[in-house]
Order: sequence, then structure tokens, then C-alpha cells
Amino acid sequence: MSDATINEGADSRPVFLPPVSADRLPLAVVAAALVAGFVVLTVLVDLRQAALFLVGGLLGATLFHASFGFTGGWRRLVVERRGRGVRAQMLMIGVAAIAMIPLIAAGNLGGQALVGATAPVGVSVLVGAAIFGLGMQLGGGCGSGTLFTVGGGSSRMLVTLIFFILGALIGTAHLPWWLGQPSLPAIALGDVFGTGVAIAVTLAGLAAVAAVTVLIERRSHGALEQEPAPRREGWTWLLRGPWPLAGAGLLLAVLNVATLLIAGHPWSVTFGFGLWGAKLAQAAGVPVSSWEFWTWPGPQQALTHSVLADTVSVLNFGVILGAAAAACFAGKFAPKVVVPLMSFAAAAIGGILMGYGARLSFGCNIGALFSGIASGSVHGWLWFAAAFAGSYIGVWARPLFGLDGLKRS
Repeated sequence: MSDATINEGADSRPVFLPPVSADRLPLAVVAAALVAGFVVLTVLVDLRQAALFLVGGLLGATLFHASFGFTGGWRRLVVERRGRGVRAQMLMIGVAAIAMIPLIAAGNLGGQALVGATAPVGVSVLVGAAIFGLGMQLGGGCGSGTLFTVGGGSSRMLVTLIFFILGALIGTAHLPWWLGQPSLPAIALGDVFGTGVAIAVTLAGLAAVAAVTVLIERRSHGALEQEPAPRREGWTWLLRGPWPLAGAGLLLAVLNVATLLIAGHPWSVTFGFGLWGAKLAQAAGVPVSSWEFWTWPGPQQALTHSVLADTVSVLNFGVILGAAAAACFAGKFAPKVVVPLMSFAAAAIGGILMGYGARLSFGCNIGALFSGIASGSVHGWLWFAAAFAGSYIGVWARPLFGLDGLKRS
């Protein structure tokens, strides 16, 4: 069922979307998986890891119900000159930054050490982010977008995810070389200027980006696109969707702060993909444990232990299942098996580019952009600029694969 736009009738009352029924059997399976996952994580790891799994579920449900992705928002700005999606992203990052920068500066809370998503500022980030931006337009989703659309039953995005994992694995093999290229050390605004100035500078930068989108949109359309009113009667939209972008952005910001408090680091996605690829390769006899990246303390520990002990993987599992639950409630869980050849090729190429680019640039739109900027890390801003440039190229490469239903307004 497609989401019809609300039309005003003769009596000026809104015409809502017709009621939908939940996909009961898939919903029962997904609910059982969520409960089982929580219990297993509580028993085999600890309650903190289980709580993180539930946070992932809420992230997935929010992403699905709002269709909150960076790929579509950036493409709309380039092609349609509409910036509502980008402004929601800036709002999300800003709200998270207000809470996260002081928390990271404190260093711990309740005995839980807190670290930000910071990384060196150099060639690796510049190249990797540009590659990622190109890949996400071909693949059809960003890091978080790939997860929630797979949870919603998209076969095409499953192809993207598989090749995303492959690209991330290849990236772990090459990252040590890239780190040898020109680079500055990690720069955290909080360390350089102090907490208050770091927040002010971050908010000013985000406001500037939002202002640019306003200028572009008003010049093209004369007025800003408004957030649509609820499309379902009463409060049924909470379970059925769709959710407003701005509201979803605020909830995602809160959930990222919760992730920081529970996991000790902000929301991240793509390290889990590289780990999954490494474990699969290792099972196939590939000696990944001897690769330099996997001899570093953090990656080595993750490769040695179960994926259930990896906070990033557990969040990813939660996102997929949370999105699946949301899709079932909305009556939209409908896997499609057939993927056209050119669309398959774009998904595969895009997935590899995203995986490789994310590893080089220390994360994707979540770990590097959202969590990076919200942590006060300068590398997040470099990632944003380079990825948007790559995305711009990707927008105009999409028709080569028979993609893109958007037309310039």
C-alpha cells in the first residue's frame, strides 16, 4: 500500500489513509526474535548488552516509520531542491551534540567510561567518505538505511548489505596503508575550545548547513516544504506510520545519547559489517587474523569473541529486527525476490564502495557524520563535505543503471 497524500475534502476534513492490518505471522516471528535476543544477551553477555539490543530495535523502528535516511534526503536536495530531510538531519545532530559533548568531556558516568567518535583528519577520511557518498546513491541506502530497509524486507537492499560487508572486509586489509597517507591527528572541539564553545561552534555549523538548504529551496520554490500532517486517524500513526522527519530526528538523537551511556561510545554501524565479513572469511579458511588491522587490540578482541559481545553488531541486529517489527505493524513487510540485473549491479557496486569507503573514513553517515559531529570531532565535518560531493556524483550516475525516479523541479 502506498502512502497517499492527504487531500482536503469539500468539508475541509482531511482524508486519511485507509486502515491497515498488521502482518501477523511475520510480526509473531520478529517479536519472538526480539524477546529471544534480549534473553540470550542477558544470559550470555549481560543486561547492558541486552538493553543495547533494545535500543537498536527502537532505532530500527524509528528509521523505518520515518523513512529516515541520508541518501534520499541528499538526493532530494540535489535533484528537487528540497531540503526538509537535510534540515531534519541537522536538527538530529545538534540535539545529540548538546548532550554528548559534555558527557564525553566528563569521561564517565556511573562508572561507565564514555568516549566520542573521533578519528584522524586526513586523506583516508577524504577519499573514503567520497567513495561512500558515491556508493550510497548507487546502493540505494546509507549505513543505517541499508539496515532498516533490509529489516523491512527489501531484497535489493539485502544485496547491498552483502556487498557492503565484502567492501568493509577489503577495507580492513587496506586501511593500514591509507593511514600512512598525509593526516592530522584526531581533533575534538571540546579538547581545543572547551565544552561550551565546542557546542556553540557545532550548532553554528549545523545551522549554517540548514540555512543553505533554506536558501536553495526558497529560490527554487518560493516557500519551504512543510512537514505533512499525520496521515492516519487518531494515534494509529504511532504504530502504522509514517512518522514526521523532525520528530524522528529528535528521537534518534535521544537514542544515540542512550547508546553512548549504555555502550560507552556513540552509535556506530559499519565496524560490525567488517567484523561479520572477517568471521565469515575466517570460517572459509582466510587467515584474516594475520592482517594488520585484526592484530590491533580492539579489532583483535572483537574477532576473537562472539559477535554477541560486540556492541556495534548487537545494535545492528536490533535495528534490523526493530525495522522488521515496524514494517509488520504497518502491513508493509513484503519481501520481493526479483531484482533486475542493472539494479542488482548498482546495489553490488554501491555496497562494495560503501563498505570500503566507510572503513577508510572511520565510519558511515552514522559513525562518522552523526556521531562524529555530535562528539565534536572535526573529522565528521570533513566526512560530511567529502561524502556529499561523492553523493552528488552518485545522483547523476544512477540513471546509468536504470535508477532514479526523481526529476529536477
